[in-house]
Amino acid sequence: MRAGISDMVAVARILKATLIIPELDKKSFWLDKSNFSDVFDEEHFIRYLANDVIIEKKLPKELVKAPKSVRYFKSWSGVDYYQDEISPLWEHRQVIRAAKSDSRLANNFLPPDIQKLRCRTFFQALRFAPPIEALGNLLVERMKAFGPYIALHLRYEKDMLAFSGCTYGLSETESEELAMIRGNTTYWKVKDIDPLEQRSHGHCPLTPKEVGMFLSALGYPSSTPVYIAAGEIYGGESHMVDLQSRFPILMNKEKLASAEELRPFSQYASQMAALDYIVSVESDVFIPSYSGNMARAVAGHRRFHGHRKTISPDRKALVHLFDKVDSGLLDEGKKLSQKIIEMHQKRQGSPRKRKGPVSGTRGSDRFRSEEAFYENPLPDCLCQSNDDSIVSI
Repeated sequence: MRAGISDMVAVARILKATLIIPELDKKSFWLDKSNFSDVFDEEHFIRYLANDVIIEKKLPKELVKAPKSVRYFKSWSGVDYYQDEISPLWEHRQVIRAAKSDSRLANNFLPPDIQKLRCRTFFQALRFAPPIEALGNLLVERMKAFGPYIALHLRYEKDMLAFSGCTYGLSETESEELAMIRGNTTYWKVKDIDPLEQRSHGHCPLTPKEVGMFLSALGYPSSTPVYIAAGEIYGGESHMVDLQSRFPILMNKEKLASAEELRPFSQYASQMAALDYIVSVESDVFIPSYSGNMARAVAGHRRFHGHRKTISPDRKALVHLFDKVDSGLLDEGKKLSQKIIEMHQKRQGSPRKRKGPVSGTRGSDRFRSEEAFYENPLPDCLCQSNDDSIVSI
């Protein structure tokens, strides 16, 4: 949501268009009926961007029946595309509707003012709705009462496992259920997935057990408070036993807040995710078990706020080591710990320029292989000050 909305703000600026408050996707896996104002502070959004883009809450009455054009904007496009191919639509249409908003702007080589606008929108204009902010900040306070804490984005949820085809550690019944979900979800194009191949290439989220081994190997003591930023973990407590045994202070929003406090948000996946987002951004350490959209957004937000420590697991290398442990070729202990610490020394969110495309890739794969703009807005929205620190602009 944050990335798509931020890109459309920038596109409206490029086209010199008025932006209508975006409609959120209500047909995704979780069928969340939230409107923009349920998730984000609508008044702040409009006010904060007033000098950049004209934003209206609804389409003016005189334009409701005006000629419209519904367009799937080309992915990873630059300014020329919008000026040369989309802008001419105004000659025959008064309203342009973007059917999709994800990755519709290039990560790189856009004018500095557009890049900075994207950052102002993503990191500052898109403040969560006041009730979400209030409870999110309360959850942060309650976690900090336990001491410095890790926020673990544990993507071991039904939708993630079904989409990725990752079934390692699951029962045959669970694996069959996930395959059925994937087969019945029409907009998930890939149906037949080899779970072992997925895992060996590092394309699967780490399991709760693997995350526990990872944290222990990094040297975190069992007394470390861990906040689980996630929806319902697939398989429930049966898959959390090992992680819980290693880190007993294992918390989530359901444990930190009362049922009454959560009631206004509990039926809305995006609003519940927003609470996790706040606790994750404010954590002492953030660790995603999978590099999905939310993990990238939180990582970028933490960079924007001074490169707070974010450890990105090297999943491909880790599962190779964990398989050795399972087969008895390697013991948990000092040797495993040394290997894992060494391979993650440069994966902790320290300042660096955004990575470009993987060498040899072409077409859409080239853009897809780039580091996402919002995951690392350096150098476009961060600059080096005289004391060598990184500051947001």
